[in-house]
Amino acid sequence: MKIVVGSRNPVKVNASRVALQQVLGAEQELVVIGVDAPSLVADQPMTEAETRLGAVNRVKACLAAHQADWYVAIEGGVDNFTDGPATFAYVAICNGEQWSVGRSANLPLPGSVYESLAAGEELGTVMDKLFDTQNIKQKGGAIGLLTHHLATRQSVYELAIILTMAKFNFLPLFLT
Repeated sequence: MKIVVGSRNPVKVNASRVALQQVLGAEQELVVIGVDAPSLVADQPMTEAETRLGAVNRVKACLAAHQADWYVAIEGGVDNFTDGPATFAYVAICNGEQWSVGRSANLPLPGSVYESLAAGEELGTVMDKLFDTQNIKQKGGAIGLLTHHLATRQSVYELAIILTMAKFNFLPLFLT
């Protein structure tokens, strides 16, 4: 079974592999490839709507350029909610016919981090500066740093993918 992930980021590709292996069954042989797929949104999406659009756009780009059984895209973003700024991700999944779009949990962000993002920086870059790390967005992410690695970017993405796949598990219920 071929799965195309709309990113070459190893965290997103690995999260897709782990989550879909669980959902689709250990007996399924999965070929998971990451590809460049434009989000057509800002490098650092600053709203829920923009983040969701980025994930959907990445899947659409994959559908147009690749043949696969499943298409997955994950777009990380931030927004300033009633309870303060937070980061999260949207997941878009398509099996060529049906779509499912889901979202991860919020990770609250310090106000100073959000201010840097609003000024045009990307979350990974801001976290690398604050924690003296390199390319954290392709490792544990801000989530790992801010939770003392109790959760990681990959673990949160895995859960979001599993939840988003629920629609395919019970598709007849969702069609009524």
